[in-house]
Amino acid sequence: HLSAIINMRLSTSLLFLAASGASAFAPTIPASASTTGRRASTSLDATIAVIGASGLTASECVYQALKEGDTVVGLTRSGKVAVPKGSGGSDAEKSLTDDNLTVIAGDVTSAADVAKVFDGRDIDGVIVALGGKTSDVGETMLTDGTTNVINSMKDKGVKRMAVVTSIGAGDSENQAPFFFKILMMTAMKKIFTDKNNQEKVVQESGLDWCIVRPGGLTVDPPSGIINVIDGEAGSITRADVASFCLDAVKTAGFPYIGKTPCISSVGGTSWVKDRSAKARGMEE
Repeated sequence: HLSAIINMRLSTSLLFLAASGASAFAPTIPASASTTGRRASTSLDATIAVIGASGLTASECVYQALKEGDTVVGLTRSGKVAVPKGSGGSDAEKSLTDDNLTVIAGDVTSAADVAKVFDGRDIDGVIVALGGKTSDVGETMLTDGTTNVINSMKDKGVKRMAVVTSIGAGDSENQAPFFFKILMMTAMKKIFTDKNNQEKVVQESGLDWCIVRPGGLTVDPPSGIINVIDGEAGSITRADVASFCLDAVKTAGFPYIGKTPCISSVGGTSWVKDRSAKARGMEE
C-alpha cells in the first residue's frame, strides 16, 4: 500500500529531465486531479517487455518488475541493463542479472530487432521508455521505434502498453514550467516534435494504451507518492514513474487506459496501489 502523502521539501531549483535534455525550474503546487482508482487484478506471473531497457526510467521498470516476480524481456542497444540508482540501494549501477530477465541487444528503429522481443513469447504488457539525445539517435527515433513496437504488438495480439513521454508533450504544454516551455521551443524543439508524433501513433494504434507524462525527473529512491495532476508539474522520482507504468500494463481496471496522465509527487490526487492478497490474485 502506498504511504500517505507526506510533506516534501523541494529545493528552489529542480532538475527537469526529458528523454533528451534537462532544465531547472522552481516548484509550484499544481491544481487538483481527476479521480483515480485502485489496483484491481494483477497477474502474478506477468511477462513484461521493456523497450529502451537500459535507460534511467526503463531500468527501474525492469528492476521493479523482477522484484514483483514478473518475467522481463528488455530491448536496448547495449544489450546490458544496470541496477537503477533509485531502487537499487547499495547494488546501484551493478550489472542486473536475473533468471527471469532476458536482454536483447537491438535497435528499436529496426522492425526485425523489435520482433525478437515478441518471438516465441507470450507478452502481457509493454512499457516504452525511450531516450537519448536527438543528435545521437536521430530526429524520428521515438516515433519510428514506437511504430515498430505497435506493429509487433498487433502481430502477436498484445494489447496493453504504457509509453513514457514528458510533461509538455501533446496537449500538456501549459502544464510545463515556464523555463521548460522556453527549452521546448528552442533547444528541445526537435525532440518534442518527435514526442508529439510518438504520442499520435500511440493514440491512433487501437491498443489499450496509457501515455505517461512525468514532471521533473529525479533518480532518488521511490517516495511512494504518485499523483495525477491537472496543473503545473512538480517533480517525481523515476522509480515512482516506473511503478505507475507497471500498474498501467498489469492492472485490469487501470483508470488511465486511453488517457495521458501527468504524474508528479506534488499536488493532485494520489493513485493508490492496492497491495492486498486479493488484489494480487491470491486468497486472503
